[in-house]
Amino acid sequence: MKNFWNLNKVQNNEGELFIYGPISDESWWGDEVIPKQFKDELDSLGEIDVLNIYINSPGGDVFAGQTIYSILKRHKSKKVVHVDGLAASIASIIAMAGDTVIMPQNAMMMIHNPWTVAMGNANDFRKLADDLDKIRESLIAAYQGKSNLDREKLIELMNAETWLTAEEALNYGLIDEVEEKKEIAASIDKNFTKMYKNIPRNLIKEEKTEQKQDLAIVDKENLKNELSKSILFLETRRNEK
Repeated sequence: MKNFWNLNKVQNNEGELFIYGPISDESWWGDEVIPKQFKDELDSLGEIDVLNIYINSPGGDVFAGQTIYSILKRHKSKKVVHVDGLAASIASIIAMAGDTVIMPQNAMMMIHNPWTVAMGNANDFRKLADDLDKIRESLIAAYQGKSNLDREKLIELMNAETWLTAEEALNYGLIDEVEEKKEIAASIDKNFTKMYKNIPRNLIKEEKTEQKQDLAIVDKENLKNELSKSILFLETRRNEK
């Protein structure tokens, strides 16, 4: 699996982490190898005082995002998160690992409830719903650890799939600073538009006509990947019973 992150040491006491694009094309659930690789790469930077984290991502695999969030929270350096365009879905959770979170005026953040595509019987779906509720609780804890939002308001925002401007994110305490506009503005690829329901229209990238057929193929592949992950998830849960 190709890494969706890039770690570098830029100065004697500083490192940088780039998370650009979707977070993982495969589930990290039950995977011990890839999380260890991420941690090993982070540890290879050595003793650093500051880790600058640059995020421009529409989200992705919840287990990958949660794992990265936990690894970053435990890291001893000062974490400075820069939302370079968009931190949506689980990418916004990774942003919560920052001691300081900075967004330009033309960046956006989106928070929502976890979701999945699943197959199975009624018992499988009841168990899956319980699991999604548990995942949501972990997301709520991460947001509350950073923000000044109370539980009720946070659940309201997550239920509504809320897209926040930098100023709104600042008012909710999800970020610490708003800076001047950057050339990298918030945008989202069309193959993510079927996953989210309230995307501001100005964020959707317009695709050329000749690319539409390719996008349809990508959408089908994404759906197949989600179904495969859900089947693996349900089969593993059955075996645990």
